[in-house]
Amino acid sequence: MNLEEPVERSLFPNLKPVFRRSIKILADLRLAIVLLLAIALFSISGTVIEQGQSLAFYQANYPEHPALFGFLTWKVLLIAGLDHVYRTWWFLSLLVVFGSSLTACSFTRQIPTLKAARRWNYYQKSKQFSKLTLSAELEFGSLNSLEPLLQEKNYKIFREGDSLYARKGIIGRIGPIIVHIGMLVILGGSIWGAMTGFFAQEIAPSGGIFQIQNIIDAGPFADRQIPKDWAVKVNRFWIDYTPDGAIDQFYSDLSVVDRQGEELDRKTIYVNQPLRYHGVTLYQTNWGIDAVKVQLNNSPIFRLPMAQLKTEGAGRFWGTWVPTKPDLSDGVSLVARDLQGILFVYDRTGALISAVREGMGIDLNGVTLKILELVGSTGLQIKADPGTPMVYTGFALLIFGVIGSYFSHSQIWALQEGDRFYLGGKTNRAKVTFEREILAILEKMESPKIVNS
Repeated sequence: MNLEEPVERSLFPNLKPVFRRSIKILADLRLAIVLLLAIALFSISGTVIEQGQSLAFYQANYPEHPALFGFLTWKVLLIAGLDHVYRTWWFLSLLVVFGSSLTACSFTRQIPTLKAARRWNYYQKSKQFSKLTLSAELEFGSLNSLEPLLQEKNYKIFREGDSLYARKGIIGRIGPIIVHIGMLVILGGSIWGAMTGFFAQEIAPSGGIFQIQNIIDAGPFADRQIPKDWAVKVNRFWIDYTPDGAIDQFYSDLSVVDRQGEELDRKTIYVNQPLRYHGVTLYQTNWGIDAVKVQLNNSPIFRLPMAQLKTEGAGRFWGTWVPTKPDLSDGVSLVARDLQGILFVYDRTGALISAVREGMGIDLNGVTLKILELVGSTGLQIKADPGTPMVYTGFALLIFGVIGSYFSHSQIWALQEGDRFYLGGKTNRAKVTFEREILAILEKMESPKIVNS
């Protein structure tokens, strides 16, 4: 034991200065500003650059020739992680370092300032008042006459013998600490959400049931958030159109069902009105045409899938092929642009034969082709972010702390010394208002003989 004690004594003196220097660097306001600007810059990049898209999307929108801004290509995006900024190690590291800076600042500056504000000391000598921003020496006056005047101004009063100390607005010192706590909670919520949340996209036909599987982006600990014991059923998908044929709104009637198909929750969603269930939010973001139901003469009803056609920017169209002969040697193409029920019929050469509505039929090569129904599909964006409640709580604390920071912390000292009465005070903000308050108190007591400001 005696041999180990000198080793311990030699280590701790070396570690303490390093720790103090580290805390001093972290608590530096300039470092906090640089970190905050970096976080803001990368957050903007995560807003401008589409997050969590496919490789084909980035290759199409960020080609190598010509590169955006001369350097921004899909390879740069993927290598730097700009396709999932908020989950990259370097962005999370920035949040951690910034949080450490706020914590260091709170413990080295804000908390000691609050402790100093909560402590009070009485002035026992008249020369102490000369150090105050505003002070006065009166020929007449007393602590007994001063107390009710301070109480009218909502001061908390402490008195001992011939000395008096009063203060108000301590929330002005607590406010900055609450701001720091709020920011730390926001950072913690952001990190927690990035580590445990996920983002998915699903396209499901009307009447179909799906389980969330198409995960686009997920944190390393998101497995617990991805639902495995319930699925989503699309009871119905439909679109409301304006009189001129434009889309007004599209809707999805969704049900959350368990493994036995029992309904657990149900809601009709549309843009900006999602379905939330057990921390998972389903947004209505897109739509399409999944299939068309047709019948040839008196045959069984066929459900033919429809695929979106490449139109080179000429609009969205879906198409399928319908055989009109048993040996599949001939047939027609059906093309639709929306769910209003109109389909265009083309022959093998691409010539337009006719247009037909749902519920109607058309004779082709001795066969009657009946169009029974266009089946729409809903495009859903699915998110889970367990850190959201923490972020909202942090913002609430931030707002409360900012409001509290605007309160002035005002202090007043008074001393009765023989036939002289000394009064003085200081405040951390709204100094003109505080000066008027002191002058109003002095006017109610006696006219001041000497005023130092």
